[in-house]
Amino acid sequence: MLKLTLRAALGALIAVMAVLATPALAFDHQPWDDLLQAHVSEHRDGVASAVDYDGMAADQAALDDYLARLSAVDQATFKGFSNDQKLAFLINAYNAFTVKLILKQDSRPDSIRDIGSIFSGPWSQRFFTLLGEERTLDELEHQMIRGNPALMDPRIHFAVNCASVGCPALRPEAYTGERLDAQLADSTRRFLSDRRRNRYDAEAGVLRVSSIFDWYQEDFEDSAGGLGDYLLQYADALALPAEARRNLEAGDLPVRFLDYDWSLNTASNNP
Repeated sequence: MLKLTLRAALGALIAVMAVLATPALAFDHQPWDDLLQAHVSEHRDGVASAVDYDGMAADQAALDDYLARLSAVDQATFKGFSNDQKLAFLINAYNAFTVKLILKQDSRPDSIRDIGSIFSGPWSQRFFTLLGEERTLDELEHQMIRGNPALMDPRIHFAVNCASVGCPALRPEAYTGERLDAQLADSTRRFLSDRRRNRYDAEAGVLRVSSIFDWYQEDFEDSAGGLGDYLLQYADALALPAEARRNLEAGDLPVRFLDYDWSLNTASNNP
């Protein structure tokens, strides 16, 4: 009888531990997915995308409902997510609140940088609540994502979208924990395959890449040991010829940073 009692107690303890170790159910990003499918179009063979902000404005009630659901998630619930679920949640939040920031303006800005003032730009405006606190887009990206070693992945720089032509494409689908790795890999390769933003200049013998690699160079170096080492992983996407690859591997290929296009990511600005 004692053995049976101990066995039953052990079984109950194992069951409780299994429940505690199981991640919370993933947050439902389907409403955001529906909005993206309806109002984001892919351009130039999928390496870029454009947002129909008039269409988003017409569906603003659905957007606001999704944002309210994001804001309702508390810290305890968030902690129960797996790391992939957490990162997908934060990337989607950044992108969705950025769209909301554009729609909040009295008239459609030519660039997100036109929002705010010299003392309070678009990324420092405290206009939404997430995980129980009022937040800015800067805090979301640099503290909650980049500042969290458990979540930081340099590929997030090709997933968060700043509503600009120079930004990596806003995917016409929501990120999900279940598919996050594949989505990040695809977004990274698509961006590096865009010859307008990343290209090898054979005449000058120079690799010209997006300013993203300048602004966040430390993130790429931390991931691969050096910026050249990180870019070498995507030599195929960059269409580097064999000699350029060898030079990049040897550290002998100059890397230069292209000007960033801050125009709003609409179809008219991104043909």
